[in-house]
Amino acid sequence: MAKQQSKNSRTSNGNRRPGGAPAKPTSGRNRGRSGHPGGRVTSEARPATLGTWIAGSRPPTLLIAVAAVALGTGAAAVELAHPWEHWVRAVLALIVAIALQIAVNFANDYSDGIRGVDKNRVGPPRLVGSGRAAPRTVLTVAIVFFGIAAVAGGILVWRSGEWWLLAVGAVCFAAAWFYTGGKHPYGYYALGEVAVFVFFGIVPVAGTVYTQTGTVNLEGWLGGVAIGAFAAAVLVVNNLRDRERDALSRKRTLAVLLGDRGTRALYVVLMLVPLGLLVFFSVFYLNAPYVFFDAIIVLPAMAIVLFAKTGREFVTALQLTLLATFVYGVGLAAALAF
Repeated sequence: MAKQQSKNSRTSNGNRRPGGAPAKPTSGRNRGRSGHPGGRVTSEARPATLGTWIAGSRPPTLLIAVAAVALGTGAAAVELAHPWEHWVRAVLALIVAIALQIAVNFANDYSDGIRGVDKNRVGPPRLVGSGRAAPRTVLTVAIVFFGIAAVAGGILVWRSGEWWLLAVGAVCFAAAWFYTGGKHPYGYYALGEVAVFVFFGIVPVAGTVYTQTGTVNLEGWLGGVAIGAFAAAVLVVNNLRDRERDALSRKRTLAVLLGDRGTRALYVVLMLVPLGLLVFFSVFYLNAPYVFFDAIIVLPAMAIVLFAKTGREFVTALQLTLLATFVYGVGLAAALAF
C-alpha cells in the first residue's frame, strides 16, 4: 500500500518521468528569446496586432517629415513660376521622408530592444522591449521601409537629374541605422540631437528645395534650421523623460550629460529658435506673421517641460512639440507659396 502511494505521488505532481528522471517544465518550452536577433515572442506577452505595429511606427513623429517637406516645397515655390510645378517631386520627397522616419523608428525599436534599454521605459512600450514581436521581424520591417525610401529617393534623383544626391541619401541611411545600431551607436554618445537637427531638419527641407529648383535659397536654409530645431527639441524632451533610466543603462544621451536643469533650458532655447527665425520671414512675406499663432502651442509646451515631474507630463509636452512642428512647417509653407 505504501509503495502504491509513493508511485502515485511521483506521477501526480508531474515532476518526474517514469523511471525517476526529472521532467522538463512544459511552461518554459515556448518561452521566446526577445533579447536576441531571431528570438520569438515571449510567452508572457500578447503577440503584436496590426494596431500594435501601427503604434510601433510612432505615427505622431511623422508630423516632422510632413512639416519638413511642406516647408521645402513652400521655399521652392518662391523660385518657381507656379507653386506646384514639380508636385510629383514633392510627393516623392514626402514618401522618402515618411518612409525613412518609420524605418528609423523600427530600427531604434530593434536596436534598443536587443540591448535591453526599453525594458523599463516610461513612454509607450516598444515591440521588442515588451516582447510582443520578435527582433528579427521588427528588423525586417525596418529594412522594408528603408527600401521604400531608397526606391522613392532613386526615382526623385532620376527626375531631378542630380545624381550626386545618391551619396547624400547613403549618408542619411547610415545616420539612421547607426543612431542606435552597430557596436558604438552615436545616439548613446550625446550626438543624437545633432544628427536629428541635420537629417530631419536641414537635409529634408533643403533637399526638397534643391530637387525642385536646382538650388537652395535662403528661405530653404532658414526653414531647415527651424524644423531641425523643432526635431531636436522632440528628442530632447524624449531623452529628458528617460534620463535616469538611460543613465542606468549606460546610454549617455545629451540629457544625461547636461543634467535635469541644463536639458530643460536647452529645450526652451530650441523651441524659441523657430519663432526667432519667423521674424525674418515676417519682414518679407505678408502672411508669415500669422504663423506666430504657433506660439499658442509652443509656450504651453515650454511651460510643461520647465516644471514637469511625471512621465505623462513629458508625453504631453512631446505631443505638443510635434504639433507645433507641423503647424509651423505647413503654415510657413503656405505663407511662402501664396
